[in-house]
Order: sequence, then C-alpha cells, then structure tokens
Amino acid sequence: MGVIKVLVFDLLSSAPILVGVIALTGLVLQKQPADKVISGTLKTIVGFLVFGVGSAAAVTSLDSFQALFAEGFGLKGVLPLAEAVTALAQDKFGTTVSMVMLLGFLCNLLVAKFTPLKYIFLTGQHNLYLAALLTIMFKALGLSNTLTIGLGGVFLGICAGLFPAIAQPYMRKVTGDDELAMGHYVTVGYAISGWIGSKVGKPEDSTEDLKLPAWLTMFKDYVVGVSITMVIFFYIAAIAAGKGAVEELSGGVNWLVYPLFQGLSFAAALYVIITGVRLFLGEIVSAFVGISEKLIPNAKPALDCPVVFPFAPTATVIGFLAAYAGGIVTMIIMGLIGTIVIIPVAVPYFFIGATAGVFGNATGGWKGCIAGSFAVGILIAVGPALIYPIMENIGLTGTSFPETDFNIVGLLIYYIGQLLQSVF
Repeated sequence: MGVIKVLVFDLLSSAPILVGVIALTGLVLQKQPADKVISGTLKTIVGFLVFGVGSAAAVTSLDSFQALFAEGFGLKGVLPLAEAVTALAQDKFGTTVSMVMLLGFLCNLLVAKFTPLKYIFLTGQHNLYLAALLTIMFKALGLSNTLTIGLGGVFLGICAGLFPAIAQPYMRKVTGDDELAMGHYVTVGYAISGWIGSKVGKPEDSTEDLKLPAWLTMFKDYVVGVSITMVIFFYIAAIAAGKGAVEELSGGVNWLVYPLFQGLSFAAALYVIITGVRLFLGEIVSAFVGISEKLIPNAKPALDCPVVFPFAPTATVIGFLAAYAGGIVTMIIMGLIGTIVIIPVAVPYFFIGATAGVFGNATGGWKGCIAGSFAVGILIAVGPALIYPIMENIGLTGTSFPETDFNIVGLLIYYIGQLLQSVF
C-alpha cells in the first residue's frame, strides 16, 4: 500500500510526472529508440517545470498591475493572454488540466476517424489552453475532477474537429486548396473576418499591392511586442496611481523605475511560459502525429495561425493595426461605462489580428482586411470581459482568454450547466 500511495499520490498526482508518462507512452508506441524515449520524457517533465516557474513570475506581475490600475482608475484592468490564464489554472488544477488535454487528444483522433470532421488539431499549446478553459468552467460549476476530466476531454476532442471546419471555407480562399486547416481557436473570428471582407471589398484589391514601413514588423517578435505593450500600460497605471502608491507597492523602488522592471518582468515570465510549453508539447504532439498518421491517413492537419502569413505578409501588419485599433476603442468605451477594462496586449492582438487580416484580404482586399480585423479586435476584447467574472469566482484574476472560440464554448458550458443544475 505504501508503494501504491507513492505512485498514485506523489508521482501520478504531479502534473509534470503525469505529462512525462504520457510522452513516454507515445514514444514507446512509436517504437522510438531508447535514447529518444529517455530524452523526450525528460524534456517533457523539465518543460512542465519551466512552465511552472514562468507561471509564478507572471502571477506576481499581474497582481502588481491590477493593484496599480485599480488604484489609479478605480477599475479592474484585465490582460487577455491565454498563456497567463493557463498558468493560473495549471497552478490551481494542474493534474486535471493535463488529463483533459490527454483525453482530448485521444477524442480528437476518434472524431477524425469516425465523423466527417477529418481534422487533427496539431497546435498543441492551444489544446492545452482549451483544456484549461474547460477545466475552469466545469470547476466553476462545482463538478468533481473525474467528471471534469471526462466531459472536458470529450468537449476538447469535438472542438478540435469542429472549429477548423468552421474556418475551412475561408481557409480555402486563403491557400487556394484544401490541404491545410486552421488550428487556432479564433476560427469563429476568422470566419467573421472573411465574411465581412466579402461584403465590403474585392479580393483583387489586395493588401499585397501596398507598401508599409519596415519597423512595424518588429511586433512579430513575441518578446518585443509584449515588452513594449506591458511597459507602456504599466507606466499608464503607475502615473494614474501616483508616486506614493507605486513606492508603497514596490517596497521603496523609485516609482518611475518600478513600472519598467515590472513590464519587462512580465514579458520575461511569458517567454519562460512559452519556452516550457514548447518543450513539453513538442514531444507529446510528435507522438500523437505518429499515431494519427497510422490511424487516419486522410485527415487534414490543423496548424497554428502563422501558417497563413506567407500568403499575404502585408495583410498581417495591417490586420494587427486594425485589430489593435478595435481593442483600443473598446477599452476606452469600457472605461467610460465603468465595467471591466480589457487591456489590448500587443502579442495576442498581433497574431489574431494578423490572421484575421489575411482572411479578410482573401475575400475583400485591403478594405476587407481592415474591416474584418477591426471587428475581430472588438470581439477579442468583449469576449474576455464576459467570461472574466466566472473565472474570478474561483480565484483566477488579472487575466482572461482573448480567443473567440474559447469564450463561446466557455459561456455556453457555464450557463447551460447552471440551467441544468437548476432544473435537476
């Protein structure tokens, strides 16, 4: 019994070890050599531990920002970053999130095998974020870990097949064929951008005929984009809060120096989180790719959003700018009406806005790019504000999910779940 308790409660209840076992199993099933099995398993465990280190640092910066923003404006300032929310959820429900992700991978294979939704979702980090979202919603409804894992895994598998299908009609217009699918959970937003583009412009008036300043491309770099955005917004919050409030919070650090280091510290924390996620998901996803190729040979790979960037590079920059403008406008309106304020962080706005721009351009040229991305910029500000109170109720504060698909799924699960609980 002592040995069993060590295995179950000390080892398998630890999220890093559990995910390491998942990677080990996948690598063994692929009949990889012993050295690759060992290195892949260790990289997975270490990657998960790195993820945890970044999570702790991100939480510290988030708390500082919220304190300054609340003091200066009397409002809740929320940063829409899936990485940060997942870090908080992983800290609170680590093993459950990991099991939802694992079961979701398996269910995605079953959905692709036995339904018309022939998509294998290969953007591993987005499946991790969706696993976190599903865990948060089911735990907010008071479900047990077992029910959360079971329902969460099934929902994740269905979403992994369904959402790429939603964007696929417009994905064909972007790529010119039917070989690739969109594996990024903003597919409803991208489809809306494509639809808007078709109503406001013509694909012949492409963004690729325009010339833009080269310096705007620096926002493609994750570290640069997050650093610039966070430092600017930390200074806005610090100046609004005042010298006394900042130096009290900082423990005596100069009030003009503290925002600089906090903004850069948050960028460093997110970089650590991303590094850890890439490290441990690289091994797991490769294991599932090998399995899926054997089981479902005709399935389409759903890949991360940068896969469309080469089809319209100029649209990516215009899309980012238009989406960010939508986020700024929405932030101002939220501040004026006194609700939760969603701070438009550059990096999610770049990747989501850029992709929406490519979709809008494919159907409506530069007009479609601007209009579609602007609309998506509003959506990824409103959605996080709607879902934030649910997360706040279970102690996850300071950040929210910007992705449209996450917000739709989360709100439907939570409110339908509440309705069912009141009936039964």
